[in-house]
Amino acid sequence: MVQISAAMFRLGTESAFEVLARAQAMAATGKAIVNLCIGQPDFAPPGHVIEAAQRALAEGHHGYTAAPGILPLREAIAADLHRRFHIEIDPDAVLITPGSKVALFYTLLMLGEPGAEIIYPNPAYPGYESILKFTGATGVPYRISEESGFSFSAEEVLSRVTPQTRLVILNSPANPTGGVIDKTQLDLLIAGLEEHPHVAILSDEIYSRIVYDGIPHHTLLSYPSIRDRLILLDGFSKGFSMTGWRLGYAVFPPDMVQHARRIAINCHSCVTTFVQYGGVAALTGPMDAVNHMVATFDQRRRVITDGLNSLRGVTCRLPAGAFYAFPNIMGTGLKSAVLQQRLLEETGVACLSGTSFGAYGEGYIRLSYAADTEVIEEAISRLRGFLAANAA
Repeated sequence: MVQISAAMFRLGTESAFEVLARAQAMAATGKAIVNLCIGQPDFAPPGHVIEAAQRALAEGHHGYTAAPGILPLREAIAADLHRRFHIEIDPDAVLITPGSKVALFYTLLMLGEPGAEIIYPNPAYPGYESILKFTGATGVPYRISEESGFSFSAEEVLSRVTPQTRLVILNSPANPTGGVIDKTQLDLLIAGLEEHPHVAILSDEIYSRIVYDGIPHHTLLSYPSIRDRLILLDGFSKGFSMTGWRLGYAVFPPDMVQHARRIAINCHSCVTTFVQYGGVAALTGPMDAVNHMVATFDQRRRVITDGLNSLRGVTCRLPAGAFYAFPNIMGTGLKSAVLQQRLLEETGVACLSGTSFGAYGEGYIRLSYAADTEVIEEAISRLRGFLAANAA
């Protein structure tokens, strides 16, 4: 029998795709499925982005590019960050990747190894824990709590820093909670990390365009004291509804960018050329489609939050960003994974257990409101019927 690397048995998966596959299989048998499990906007990409990619392909942009990505896209990213946050970025610090997930993987490959510790949020995007464990590093979780508005305690995070700590991961706006980091706690954390210059910071800001109620997005690029060890992750999947285009990027500090480029050369060579031209159009063209999408998400988050709060045994905070509701289901008397499974099998509602995002997610489920309002209302109706018959 072929011997498989031990590292492969440390590599996890994403429950969203597993639940999606199960839901699709059930739908294929005729079951009426209401799918709120996947984090994918239900909007088409902006029309001018599609046209730009088609034009680039027709004009012959279908060969290799340099591994970091085409210069017009890296310049457009630098200009976009300056326009949004008044931050100066060197385009040479930008690496274009086939989705921001790849930039995350590269970062953890560079910093994770046996003996290293990586501090990460919990509950959070499951790739953080999965990939860091794959590298052999030790994961050190910190709690994202409902009581803090799904932010965190800077004191708690800093208390976990040791001489072995290589990296602290932050995510705001956050998956799965829809939370936005409290600015006061963020300031305290950055001030504390100034005392630990050996610790890098990874800021996952993939939902940075999707915030509500006038809440500003606080990018970690705005903290000069950590810029020499900060990695920013962002991309086009969420804010521009370009999930299948697989277009993301990272901004690396000078000491890391050459290593990231080398991994890129060995792994993916370059991102699809005409897709990169679509990215240029996304950042330099009109934002009307993006603004419309976010305004629609704003309406939907109120519908889903009001609906969830009307259910027996359920309470839900109004999300501050992204497009996820993370209701507290402790009053139902059901464990998160049990509720996820029974909702799919018995009612056809596909959602995710809070424990899909870490142990601290027990007592919650995640529902994506990147779906039409009628779909959300149907899900609430089915949940109401189920909980009326089954909740404690």
